[in-house]
Amino acid sequence: MRLLLVEDDNHVAAALSAVLKRHGFDVTHARNGEEALQALVPEGPGFGVVLLDLGLPDQDGYEVCGKIRKRTATPVIMVTARSDVRSRIHGLNLGADDYVVKPYDTGELLARIHAVARRTVHEDAGTAAEDALRLGPVQIELPTRRVTVDGTVVQLTRKEFDLLALLAQRPGVVFRREQIISEVWRTSWEGTGRTLEVHVASLRAKLRMPALIETVRGVGYRLVAPAG
Repeated sequence: MRLLLVEDDNHVAAALSAVLKRHGFDVTHARNGEEALQALVPEGPGFGVVLLDLGLPDQDGYEVCGKIRKRTATPVIMVTARSDVRSRIHGLNLGADDYVVKPYDTGELLARIHAVARRTVHEDAGTAAEDALRLGPVQIELPTRRVTVDGTVVQLTRKEFDLLALLAQRPGVVFRREQIISEVWRTSWEGTGRTLEVHVASLRAKLRMPALIETVRGVGYRLVAPAG
């Protein structure tokens, strides 16, 4: 798999590239945001994953993430020292697929890269023949992956859409955390649980309906269909 590593520290990049190459990745190193964006031009080689460090010298890492998402659907994993939920949600809102907080374990990083790379866009998986799901003011259009609330389009990332679509298939039914992680992230790795929590928080904020997704403590989540 081709991987674009966006990291301004050459020593860190060299060490990480060596590890990634030992695990079968074909690594391209971009030292700043501009180099990363140039590598992601449509006529470029194409990458399976972008590993984006947010501490770049020329541009804000969040801004680079947003630009990447506008030009390609390649999965993006943010690498950041910012561990607060607000920062993570901001990154996910810009289109990142996952995040890793520094200092990180190399095994965790590899697991997250593989989990994101294995993701399958499954608009049709587990759904009925209907093309749209309607839950009060919320409409989820499966073929186009479009979500509206009271007719207003809400921009969601791939994983946010997959998570919402999964829960919306059976409103009121509790989905276990393990089941959600398996269906949406295609992995059984327990470390994905925190990512799930951040995606749920992001969905609640974007849809402006915090009560739509209910946390069932110790079990998982369920979607509470709104009235109307």
